[in-house]
Amino acid sequence: MDSAPSSSTVSRTVILLLRVLTFVFLLIALILIAVTKGTEDTTDGPVEAKFTDIHAYRYMISTIIIGFVYNLMQMVFSIINVVSGKRVCGDFGYVFDFFGDKIISYFLISGSAAGYGASEDLHTFFKAQDLPFNSFFAKANASASLLLLGFLCNAIASIFTSFALPKKA
Repeated sequence: MDSAPSSSTVSRTVILLLRVLTFVFLLIALILIAVTKGTEDTTDGPVEAKFTDIHAYRYMISTIIIGFVYNLMQMVFSIINVVSGKRVCGDFGYVFDFFGDKIISYFLISGSAAGYGASEDLHTFFKAQDLPFNSFFAKANASASLLLLGFLCNAIASIFTSFALPKKA
């Protein structure tokens, strides 16, 4: 007889995979934005820019950290769920997953949008001042892109957690 895994086992495994992907994207985005700095030479001397100089980038790093911590916690819960087949928080865990995933998804997309917006606006402004900071804004955009990918993985995971909610509520 051919024994296929149950749909709940597949669902738990897919959620774990999505959480791992979100974790990886957020980790790389965090590292990338944290090391982002640029220097341009001017007639008055070198001008340096760091991510801490721009409020939108600080907001972006805050959303990355919040998402990172939440996702790390959810990864642990998912691993326990896949290995043992039992939920850590019982039936309340379904509601927590549903609302937590929704809220964190919104945080992640807002952080990504803030990073993109700041990069585009400031790049245009600095370019007009003959201070292109090309590598600085390229790294910030790459971090915002990874944050966007992290949002997508988290949003897809939230769809899977929403499927489980009506069954257990």
